[in-house]
Amino acid sequence: MHNQPFFSFFGLSKIQTATFIALLFHIIGFVGIMFFNNPFFVKTTSINLLLMFILLLYTQTDKNKSFYILIAICFIVGIVVELIGTKTGLLFGNYSYGNVLGPSVSGVPLIIGVNWFIVIFCCGITMTTLLNKLSSRLISAELSDSPKIKVASLVFDGASLAVFFDWLMEPVAVKLGYWKWAGNGEIPLYNYVCWFAVSIGLLFLFNRLRFDKRNKFAVHLLLIQVMFFLLLRTFL
Repeated sequence: MHNQPFFSFFGLSKIQTATFIALLFHIIGFVGIMFFNNPFFVKTTSINLLLMFILLLYTQTDKNKSFYILIAICFIVGIVVELIGTKTGLLFGNYSYGNVLGPSVSGVPLIIGVNWFIVIFCCGITMTTLLNKLSSRLISAELSDSPKIKVASLVFDGASLAVFFDWLMEPVAVKLGYWKWAGNGEIPLYNYVCWFAVSIGLLFLFNRLRFDKRNKFAVHLLLIQVMFFLLLRTFL
C-alpha cells in the first residue's frame, strides 16, 4: 500500500494524469489569452512548455541512454539552427525573437531547444503508433513487409506533421510576440522548407535510436497542442 503511486489514489494512470494536467493548462492558457488579454498568460508560455517536457519524462517508460541522447541532440540542434537563422537568415528566413519566452542565448530563448524536442518526439511517437496499428491490421500490406518503407513513412510523414504543426503555430506566435518576421512580416515558404529538412534529420535519429516508443501521452499532447493553436489561429 505504501508503494502505491500517488496518482493511483485518484484512479488515474500516469498517462491519464499527465493528459489531464496538459489539457487543464492549455485550457487555462487559451481562456486567459482569448478573454482576459493579460500578458501574464503569454509570458508563462516557457513555463508551460517546461511542464509539458517534464510530463513527457514522467510518462516515458524505460528511460535509457538513447532517450536522453535524443533529448540532448534535439535541444542542441534546435538552438544551433535557431542561432544560424536569427543571425544570418540562412535558415528559416529573416526573423527575431521577442522577450516573452524567458532566458536566451544570443537572442534565442533556451526553451526553443526544449520545444524542438517536444515537437519531434511527439510527431515521432504519433507516427510510430499509427504505423504500428496499420501494420498490425494490414498484415498482407506491403508496408508491413518492407522496413524501409516504414522508416521512410515515419521520417517523411513525421516531418510533414511537424511542418503542419509549425504552420498552425506561426501566425499565433507572431501575434503573441514570440517572434517576428522582417519586412512586411509575411511568413516565408522557406521557413517551412527548413523546418521539413531539420525535422527529417531529427526524425531519422529518432528512428535509429533504440528506446521505448509507446508513449501515449506524447500522442495526446500533440493533439492538445494542435487544437490549442488551431483555436487561437481561428479566433485570435
